[in-house]
Amino acid sequence: MPSDQSTNQQIGGDGVAGSGLPIGRRVAQWRTRRGMTQQVFADRLGKSASWVDKVERGVRTLDRFSVIQDVAAVLRVDPLVLLGREATPPVGANDASAGVDGVRAALARYDAALTGPDARPTPPPTELARSVEHAWLTYRHARYPQLLRTLPALIVDAQRAHHGGDATALLVQVYRITASVLVKCGEGGLAWLAADRAVSAADQSLLIATGTIQLGEALRAIGRGRLAMAATIAAAHRIAPAVPQDGPHDELAVCGALLLQAALAAASCGDAPSARELVDQAAEIAEQVGDGVGQHWVVFDPTTVELARVVAAVELGRSAEAVVRHEQVITRESWRRLSAEHRAAHLLDAARAYLLTGDLDGACRALVEADRTAPAEVRTRPAGRTVLGELARGGPVPADVARLATAVGFTGR
Repeated sequence: MPSDQSTNQQIGGDGVAGSGLPIGRRVAQWRTRRGMTQQVFADRLGKSASWVDKVERGVRTLDRFSVIQDVAAVLRVDPLVLLGREATPPVGANDASAGVDGVRAALARYDAALTGPDARPTPPPTELARSVEHAWLTYRHARYPQLLRTLPALIVDAQRAHHGGDATALLVQVYRITASVLVKCGEGGLAWLAADRAVSAADQSLLIATGTIQLGEALRAIGRGRLAMAATIAAAHRIAPAVPQDGPHDELAVCGALLLQAALAAASCGDAPSARELVDQAAEIAEQVGDGVGQHWVVFDPTTVELARVVAAVELGRSAEAVVRHEQVITRESWRRLSAEHRAAHLLDAARAYLLTGDLDGACRALVEADRTAPAEVRTRPAGRTVLGELARGGPVPADVARLATAVGFTGR
């Protein structure tokens, strides 16, 4: 059975994906196709039924990329479909799609604890730990198709090791990696499942907290910002020391990362006061933690806090502020020490900010730099293709962007 995205490209005769329709009409038709009432659709978006009705009637305009991406995620379509553009699968997209199918099949298996002559042998703990570390590093280098190919076997290995001994922490990490890469691929619902597995498998507060970081990401990806806020704030408070200065740095880093997730969730809901307060709390913790990667593969430091301020500003419609903050943070030496995945993902957010301010040249520069840093962020992620599509349809673009659009397979009218 073809995936939703591949099906999207085949639709035309029934008008569902027709480029001549207003975006609100396309939203209404895809909502109907998915069998959702306006109220159900609104609940999944975290909006009101009145908001949905106004969008579908064209009374309210969808003019923020983050909202279009949220709507597309709930409808399970490529954002370019809602924009009325043709979205040809980019280079590596077929590999990513096949990889997601493999991960879905692995998550659907419930026989990992079974043994027999045909059972896959469980690797020794040290070998499994090396495989998990390699998976994290692959993610940090944004090699998503490669990671998706290796995850199904790693999930099974970690499940069997967990059932056969004390490998809980490794299993939680595998589910966390799985959730993170699925969010990148636009598979928010499946990412939620993997993140929930991470939290459910954890047997101590700190492990639960690390899994909740990815749970917050997944919930935001499917437009459930309020739920993401509730989950991440609760987990942060559960591990926060009574006296912040007395807390171990690795626990403080996890706590700070949770607060940043909560802040981004608040911003996605338009709750500016909560977003500001939560980021400020995280900033205080970051000053104590300093730079670096914690023991639990959690990156949290003063620079990541400033990057979160940029994203929050974009989500809240403060694009000029986001641009100023972005141009300040990338001058830091610590910016260059961030992983390729982190830098490229931020550059996509910066490209969105430039677009919203009308600075197409700035958006083009940020997008090209993101592609140079980590091509999969632009060529595999729906978010990257959405920004590229908007630039390509906005008129003449620099040669680098034109070549990138051709490489990705984007065709605009």
